[in-house]
Amino acid sequence: MGSKKKVHTFVRVKPTDDFAHEMIKYGNDSKSIDIHLKKDTRKGVVNNQQTDWSFKLDGVLHNASQDLVYETVAKDVVSQALDGYNGTIMCYGQTGAGKTYTMTGATENYRHRGILPRALQQVFRMIEERPTHAITVRISYLEIYNESLFDLLATLPYVGTSVTPMTIVENTQGIFIKGLSVHLTSQEEDAFSLLFEGETNRIIAAHTLNKNSSRSHCIFTIYLEAHSRTLSEEKYITSKINLVDLAGSERLGKSGSEGLVLKEATYINKSLSFLEQAIIALGDQKRDHIPFRQCKLTHALKDSLGGNCNMVLVTNIYGEAAQLEETLSSLRFASRMKLVTTEPAVNEKYDAERMVKNLEKELALLKQELAVHNSLCSRPVVTYDPMDEVQIAEINSQVRRYLEGTLEEIDIISLRQIQEVFNQFRVILSQQEQEVESTLRRKYTLIDKNDFATISAIHKAGIVDADGHLVGESDGQSFAFGIIPFSTKPGKKAKAKKIFKELSSSLKKEGGSSPLSLKDLDTVSTSKTQLVLPVKEVDVKDSASRERETSNIEPQVSSSPKEEPRPPSKIT
Repeated sequence: MGSKKKVHTFVRVKPTDDFAHEMIKYGNDSKSIDIHLKKDTRKGVVNNQQTDWSFKLDGVLHNASQDLVYETVAKDVVSQALDGYNGTIMCYGQTGAGKTYTMTGATENYRHRGILPRALQQVFRMIEERPTHAITVRISYLEIYNESLFDLLATLPYVGTSVTPMTIVENTQGIFIKGLSVHLTSQEEDAFSLLFEGETNRIIAAHTLNKNSSRSHCIFTIYLEAHSRTLSEEKYITSKINLVDLAGSERLGKSGSEGLVLKEATYINKSLSFLEQAIIALGDQKRDHIPFRQCKLTHALKDSLGGNCNMVLVTNIYGEAAQLEETLSSLRFASRMKLVTTEPAVNEKYDAERMVKNLEKELALLKQELAVHNSLCSRPVVTYDPMDEVQIAEINSQVRRYLEGTLEEIDIISLRQIQEVFNQFRVILSQQEQEVESTLRRKYTLIDKNDFATISAIHKAGIVDADGHLVGESDGQSFAFGIIPFSTKPGKKAKAKKIFKELSSSLKKEGGSSPLSLKDLDTVSTSKTQLVLPVKEVDVKDSASRERETSNIEPQVSSSPKEEPRPPSKIT
């Protein structure tokens, strides 16, 4: 994020012939304004009512032309937007105080055009001054009327009608309005056409204080995206300028609003009250939660209020004594806004397509450098391209021959080959594990140790003793009953092989076959999670056959030479 900065606040006083010189006074620095309010004598002699206020702002615009207002308020914000900084310019104040005139101006005279059309002119003029960048301009126009969202450019013939209502959506990129149309424009004339289209769709009404009072909040947004014309430059910048014309606050007693206008005034005052609450919370450094979601206005302006944005507030006030209380309220709002800090930063992004092309060029250059280095070092030719199927098959063959012992060593020529050799080791190991498992499943029946019904049947059949050990098994780890596994201790393997041969000859005399060969015993690991019984030798239902097999096997086990009996291990 960028460095923190305060919101810039300005006050523009509406020109009037009945200016209250005794109550409103300006400072010599043109940045302060003092308000003096006479005491209300109806409250008695003892009256602690405050009568004097002083407000320090960034500028007081009194009898200022539209040119001066734009130069003072908006020019820097628009200029920085083309450098990647977001900007927001907001007009706030009492109804009829000149907010819409400040923002959009008057159509009767070209010199009276407001901030919005001047900002469009500046954007396109600066684009022409930057031939090294391709800058695209997009425009949207949002209206918030009675807490409902409306697209002021939806009446254009090429904009389709939306069935679902517009909603405010938050994501990692910030706030955007789902369903709001955004229009690409390449010329200043097209941008003005969109502005005039939106202005004709705005909702206005007449009341005592203003014949053309805006009855909604409007947000005109200019989206900018600047790409360098240098193809090697993969970074580009984006920004947006929010130009906000708020509906005016009004006192119902003074405006004389009735019916629908009264309902509109209620919604306007309510949303402006929530806006003020959000501003107060933003100005308080101890506050953790900011109530942005209380209304559509604060939610839509979440990015602008205290976010990544250059924020400017223009407070429009009356200069007449009759409106002094509303003027005082507007100045309080401005002073609170001045306490809010923002963190503007350049919005940089990366063009994925250009990035891939640049990486491909860099990769080709590095390959050339490696080829030159290998040539200077008299190394054999090394390819750095991904391996094809033939090369992978050759490495697989080398690894197999190495494991079988027919190949003494594998010649290493590149890091990519080393990685593939280890990968083929993993592949061959996985294949061997699958083959061993498949062989075991064909020869033996696997009984889950949690299958208590089957284990109980095995107990009854006499296959397992009372302690849960296979009959004839010394340590409870053999894959077949009657077969003692090879001990892992030194000196025990020869004895185990001898016992295996004796057991095999005994089984052959009885007409059966050994359930497990000597080679199988060398390669098969023990299972700790399953009780494994041979398929051919185990039949739970045929208990008589098991008794004969047990009687034939037990003497062989007990007669093993000098083999000390071990305590049987339990099934775990």
